[in-house]
Amino acid sequence: MKQFTATENDAGVRLSRFVQSVTTGLPTSLLYKSFRNKRIKVNGKRAAPEDRLAAGDLIELYINDEFFPPEKAAAPQKPKKAPPAQPKVTVIYEDENIAVLYKPAHLLCHSDRTGDANLVDAFAQYLTQKGEYDPHGENRFAPSCCNRLDRGTEGLVIAAKNYAALRDMNEIIRTDRLKKEYYTITVGVPKSGRFTAWWEHDEKANKVSIHAHPDQAGRRKEIITDVDVLETAGPYALCKIGLITGRTHQIRAHLAYLGRPVLGDIKYGNRKMNQRAGAKTQALCAVRISFLEIPPENTLHYLTGKVIKLKDPAILKQFAALDKNRAENV
Repeated sequence: MKQFTATENDAGVRLSRFVQSVTTGLPTSLLYKSFRNKRIKVNGKRAAPEDRLAAGDLIELYINDEFFPPEKAAAPQKPKKAPPAQPKVTVIYEDENIAVLYKPAHLLCHSDRTGDANLVDAFAQYLTQKGEYDPHGENRFAPSCCNRLDRGTEGLVIAAKNYAALRDMNEIIRTDRLKKEYYTITVGVPKSGRFTAWWEHDEKANKVSIHAHPDQAGRRKEIITDVDVLETAGPYALCKIGLITGRTHQIRAHLAYLGRPVLGDIKYGNRKMNQRAGAKTQALCAVRISFLEIPPENTLHYLTGKVIKLKDPAILKQFAALDKNRAENV
């Protein structure tokens, strides 16, 4: 028998989902059989799969040990490779539930097979140092990013400090109750307006292709991108981008499809112009998040109408430098 005490981050979680999160390889049929046979209890009483947990609830699982992760061996183990040093987190906005963080270019949002430093682990470290998160005292929750940016893109990322915030922010994003704006520098001056195309993702190559029409197989997805040209400097343009849809590499691939790629983009861009401008990273920055009407039943309802902006983004200085160099060479 195993016992767990529900934390604040388990509050509101469906009991069946909690059991699945703390077990390993437990068949669904056996999970529900355990409920029927009263082998899963909350506060000493029979419980149902659909019950919702409250902080402090005592969960008792009379389930075979083989379905729980093995206990850590007491014997000394070979020293593991030290985890990568995490960068200091730059917080743009923070409350008791969420934080909006600045992600610099080249920093991963989430860990990957490279083992490089990443924003999620840096945020967890930040909360641990503040005493707001105990990585050893949680059953199932870890601080998480609710949206992501490509490794080479800088700007604003929303992070959740608890399970309810993660759940409800994901719902806000899923139902399009927030809008994100970006600044980018393009090679060539695009037209301002709203552009629609069809997007197809090659997951193996981690690259997308853009098309004028859908396909019969249904692999292509519609994308809609707003482009607003703010300034020009010879062959370059500073643009504000609004995402009506948000798909992998959408801005970079769509602008390249329109013949005006993002400066510094090595995957979809113009290598010759990148070298000419000395651009070593893609000139793309998430600068603004605006929350629309959020339903009262959502715990993040208080964010309705809130706008979070990145002050003095570096991309503006990058564009000013391009403009200055162009003027000096005229």
